[in-house]
Amino acid sequence: MSSQKGDSRLRGAKGAGAKRRRLLTSVIFNIVFFCLLLSLLYTLRRLFFAPLSAPVWDERGKSDYLLSLLQCALGLLVLFLPSVLERRLFIALPDLISTLYFLFLFGAVFLGEVRSFYYRVPHFDVILHALSGLMAGALGLSLAGLLNRGRRTAFQLSPGFIALVAFLFGCAVGLVWEIYEFTMDGLFGVNMQKTMLESGEILQGRAALFDTMKDLIADALASLAMSLIGYFSLRGGGNLFKKLSVRFLPRAERSKE
Repeated sequence: MSSQKGDSRLRGAKGAGAKRRRLLTSVIFNIVFFCLLLSLLYTLRRLFFAPLSAPVWDERGKSDYLLSLLQCALGLLVLFLPSVLERRLFIALPDLISTLYFLFLFGAVFLGEVRSFYYRVPHFDVILHALSGLMAGALGLSLAGLLNRGRRTAFQLSPGFIALVAFLFGCAVGLVWEIYEFTMDGLFGVNMQKTMLESGEILQGRAALFDTMKDLIADALASLAMSLIGYFSLRGGGNLFKKLSVRFLPRAERSKE
């Protein structure tokens, strides 16, 4: 009898903890949403009054506001990606990964582009890429773990292979982001890859590649750290791995959506 009461209390504590995590994730989502929405409206207004090119290096021209506008619009769209996955594909991301995802969008778009933290805060882009590497590595662990939990899977992936998949997935996400930055620079003449200094001086040779390579190295190191954490977690029983696991919604929960 006492063991049953203990089990019920444990389940109640876990349920309360899950509700608090979901509430925190929801609060962060709403903060990021309103920050991006207000930034979009502000940037759209400033775009009409900004000079075609900045007269001095510390002022913003139309291309700078155009970049901020595109980033805010894209940020608002991808902000709903976890919700779309849950409602359309019945895939629920862990609260920790969703929270990191929302914080990354807040830092990359609102702080980085709108508030110009890329220029004002030293190594801010490295911090963001490290955060995205941790997030992508954790998501890679979750996706690889789905294969082990599948009913139709005739094999079990080893902890080392799952860690390798997580590392490669994190590096791939960082690579796709750099391709996105390269494309935006080419199409709209902005400076996402930081090949030009604030003063307008265009970098040459190795100096022009420094920002891109620094970002890719930060992505790789952060993904490696998360994959190693996942590896040792799996070897030790997988407690952390279970908390980071993507799950398919059961039919009872699907009917509520």
